[in-house]
Amino acid sequence: MRRAKILLLLALTVCFAAFLRAATLTNSLVWDNATGHVDADVHGETLWPLLEDIAHQTGWHIFVEPGITQTTDVKFAGLPASEALRKLLGDLSFALVPKTNEPSQLYVFTTRMENATRPVRAEKPVVKRQRHVVNELIVKLKPGADIDALAKSLGAKVTGRDDKLGIYRLEFPDAAVTDAALAKLQNNSDVAAVDYNYIFDQPPAPRAIANAPASSTPPLTLETPKPNDPCSPVVGLIDTQVQSLGSQLDPIMLPPVSVVGNLPANTSLVPTHGTAMANSIWQAIAQASNGKSPVRILSVVVYDSSETTTSWNVALGIKAAVDNGATIINLSLGGPSDSAILDSVIQQAIAAGIPVYAAAGNQPVSTPTYPAADPGVIAVTATQGGQIAPYANFGSFVSLALPGASVVYLGGQPYIVQGTSPATAYATGVAAGTRGLDCLPWTQIQSAMQQKFAVPK
Repeated sequence: MRRAKILLLLALTVCFAAFLRAATLTNSLVWDNATGHVDADVHGETLWPLLEDIAHQTGWHIFVEPGITQTTDVKFAGLPASEALRKLLGDLSFALVPKTNEPSQLYVFTTRMENATRPVRAEKPVVKRQRHVVNELIVKLKPGADIDALAKSLGAKVTGRDDKLGIYRLEFPDAAVTDAALAKLQNNSDVAAVDYNYIFDQPPAPRAIANAPASSTPPLTLETPKPNDPCSPVVGLIDTQVQSLGSQLDPIMLPPVSVVGNLPANTSLVPTHGTAMANSIWQAIAQASNGKSPVRILSVVVYDSSETTTSWNVALGIKAAVDNGATIINLSLGGPSDSAILDSVIQQAIAAGIPVYAAAGNQPVSTPTYPAADPGVIAVTATQGGQIAPYANFGSFVSLALPGASVVYLGGQPYIVQGTSPATAYATGVAAGTRGLDCLPWTQIQSAMQQKFAVPK
């Protein structure tokens, strides 16, 4: 009896351990459409959600023979699409049929391809809801109003201020007091606008290209800008910190500006998002002008060591870019909520003749992303194979569509970044490169770009 109990206890322990291992596994499937390589770490995934994930990431139209089932347990990295499908689909037969002017079609079956008739819908994208700092508000006051007196009456601290713009950041004891203060400020005659301090997540970081040979950044020779030349654009890159781009390009980078405090030198061998965007801008400048356009980039850091920034930091970043000579602005970031305070800062830049390019977002929906959807901002979505990329936002607010993948080299290792962020950087680079080459008006450049990079229907 005692031996039986011990055996039963051991069996239960093994089962429980297996359960814990299964519970901690997170299925991951990354389909890199730019390189055609696939990474997978999939455990116990049934056929239908697996195919929905593939359809969502590739944009393929997938059809399955009714009644077939399968569970997938695989782990691999950097496999070509055909090999990846064989691993993922196991004993099932499949046929991938390329199409010229429409998405490719994948048929999954056990008998004949003609029997694969049940369509797989791409998984419904999850639309992110904008978060905000729970105990902060940002306020724009009318001329002559006293922010210190107003803050004292609300029991708040003034933790950020720009008297020239008339915008201020207020900190409150807790979320309830913050919400009550918002209601009061919305009815205050001294207040021009008031918002929560919205949080912007950092866009997707570059990923190493698996099994790629070590190399270096392709040469991007550019003309040296002339000081104070109105035809030598300065790109204000509002983003994360930018690492060294190499001896060719570093001399053309202006001294960086940070609105989030002093930042240590970034010596990581993994490129930041800002580094990838700067590289994408340079590539577009070189292509648009055959390397003859004298353009400089001003890196304005709005992300600190955390994974997020706020609408307050982005507003200060845009002002810092303008104050330091930026003549065109790149915003490869965004979120679902419209900030009147941030919009007011952007409108001042646009009124000064500074074009603003912003990312349309990486949720394949038509819901507006801000600040891309703000009036006057040039919203950019991403393309893949001549069509809107399956991950990219669309809708009436989008103005341009450019390729959504960029390769950057750091430490000899190639990395790829994908999304509407690099598409926006490409657009900014094309505009700046064209301006620096021919000194055309921004409006004329934008009109030509809307014809060349029209949004696919």
